[in-house]
Amino acid sequence: MLTGNKGEWSEIYTILKIIADRNLFAGDSNLNKIENLIFPIIKVLRDESKGTYQYSYDSDLVVITGNEEEFRISINDFREKAAFLLSKLKETTSSTFSIPEIENYINSFSCVSLKARSSVKSDIRVVIHDQRTGTTPELGFSIKSQLGGASTLLNAGKTTNFIYRIKSPNLSESQISEINSIDSRSKIKDRLERIRENSDGIEFMRTESSVFGNNLTLIDSLLPSIISQIVYQFYSSSNSKTVDLLDSVTALNPLNFDSESNHPFYTYKIKKFLTDIALGMMPSKVWTGELDATGGYLIVKDDGEILCYHIYNRNEFEDYLIGNTKLETASSTRHDFGKVYSENEELFFKLNLQIRFLK
Repeated sequence: MLTGNKGEWSEIYTILKIIADRNLFAGDSNLNKIENLIFPIIKVLRDESKGTYQYSYDSDLVVITGNEEEFRISINDFREKAAFLLSKLKETTSSTFSIPEIENYINSFSCVSLKARSSVKSDIRVVIHDQRTGTTPELGFSIKSQLGGASTLLNAGKTTNFIYRIKSPNLSESQISEINSIDSRSKIKDRLERIRENSDGIEFMRTESSVFGNNLTLIDSLLPSIISQIVYQFYSSSNSKTVDLLDSVTALNPLNFDSESNHPFYTYKIKKFLTDIALGMMPSKVWTGELDATGGYLIVKDDGEILCYHIYNRNEFEDYLIGNTKLETASSTRHDFGKVYSENEELFFKLNLQIRFLK
């Protein structure tokens, strides 16, 4: 019996829903449908354990082919099963669960797993008709669902730590111990405040991981410094949304960009950073700038509507990432940050970066 969480079952919902709709609907930065940007679907491809299966159309039938098999099923069946699955996903409170009716249905056309084959980076591939260019590109997507918990864009690790030097510290050993023992709900913010009271503040030195630092530098030479400012703003203010943190850093202009003509220096560079994360950059692996097979996201909204964001429509994709992400505090114990420590007779403090989608 197939069991999975809401995010995993959402992958099956997405297949049923977009095939029934026969279109992909592009979304804007606020998760609204862009009415004049609709892509008719020619076929959908999904990699199963027995091979790749193709879903195409013949009038009002879905034609499913793969592994020398062929199935012909009414589009109305897909539409009804998508609605049924959505109702189950909305009403279920369990963390993992089975839906026998849907399992039996998808098994009838050799769809036997909740997730696409793990060796494939895209959850699903869709061949669309682009009415603007007359072309039929094949677009790869990861599926992100709002029906379950919010997913992460960048997972925390020691690799995502930023190291800051404490400037002109006036801290005794006992004061350092006192700061490091602060255990309030906002302990990192409170520890930073105490450091500011007893020093000239902190300045960014480097990322803990040289690989991550070099990945950032590859995207933009100033990116390590810019992200360090955003991370610092997150831990020292009440802002957590990426767009709000960006506004704050832009207003402060810590890198002293020429703002006379209102060039969006910080926003532009962070958009490139978020896009590269979405398309394959990982902190622990050398990033060459080569995008992986997944070119975008299909977002399952909490009302069941599905919107597509793809590098194929770069502006909408970048605006979505900026407008729908936030920073959050990961475990400081697990990832070893948030404490004053000494090295070569100087004092340092680490802050960590983790990025999650808004719910």
